[in-house]
Amino acid sequence: MKKLTIFTPTYNRAYCLHNCYESLKRQTCKDFVWLIIDDGSSDDTKELVSSWIAENCIEIKYHWQQNQGMHGAHNTAYEMINTELNVCIDSDDYMPDDAVENILSFWEKHGSDEVSGIIGLDSYTDGRIIGSKLPENLKRSTLFDLYNEHNVTGDKKLVYRTELTRKYPYPVFKNEKYVGLAYKYYMLDQQYEMLLMNEILCCVEYLPDGSSMNMLNQYRRNPKGFAFYRKELMKLPFASLLFKYRQAIHYVSSCLISKNRKFISETPYKILTFLATPLGIVLYCYVMTRTKET
Repeated sequence: MKKLTIFTPTYNRAYCLHNCYESLKRQTCKDFVWLIIDDGSSDDTKELVSSWIAENCIEIKYHWQQNQGMHGAHNTAYEMINTELNVCIDSDDYMPDDAVENILSFWEKHGSDEVSGIIGLDSYTDGRIIGSKLPENLKRSTLFDLYNEHNVTGDKKLVYRTELTRKYPYPVFKNEKYVGLAYKYYMLDQQYEMLLMNEILCCVEYLPDGSSMNMLNQYRRNPKGFAFYRKELMKLPFASLLFKYRQAIHYVSSCLISKNRKFISETPYKILTFLATPLGIVLYCYVMTRTKET
């Protein structure tokens, strides 16, 4: 059995998916499966992937489903993966030629049941690291502490043990397509640290139709998903009061967008949420004026 699954959620990305495919063909180690979760594409993604499967250069698994959004595609991937490790490479990203080899050799040397996986680096397509490198003197950390205690910045690439990523499935809300993926990561942070690996594992291109470039619109279109995410972050036992207050502001804003008038009674921190309500109203007004109703 292969050791690693590289999974790629995709939605109408046939025009750029080949970059990921070509990078996987170039991998110096082929001990992986490429799992493509087609989240309801209406372009020629299926035909394109079928042609790649016929080439038989790498092991590819393909699954089509009705559109559920990124988190729904992740849910499906975690249900299907049967390798020890997994990593998500988005449809507009690709891997350096030695990424798989570096992941597996690093895990062979340092991996254990005591950690949930590996945190590596993302870079832009020109090789510049996104944000900061990982602290050289630190071997392990939770993802939360990495950003909030060690002041690391920028997107990072996460490699997880598959048995753990099956925990904490993302909720799917009717007529919504987004829940913050970090929900699962922060839930796992409560039980495990991750190994730090200062190697580039993914090259990232932020395309105009990507979710990162359309976050404000996502915020308005998916208020229940955002409210759930912020409420769960407020519950984190290791988070500071200031962090929880910021989550409460966003929680109030999302509840106002979804017209949920019970947000005070439903919050895990009633006084904090009450104090956050004025700024939540300001944020709500900002989102509503900067976005269009769909």
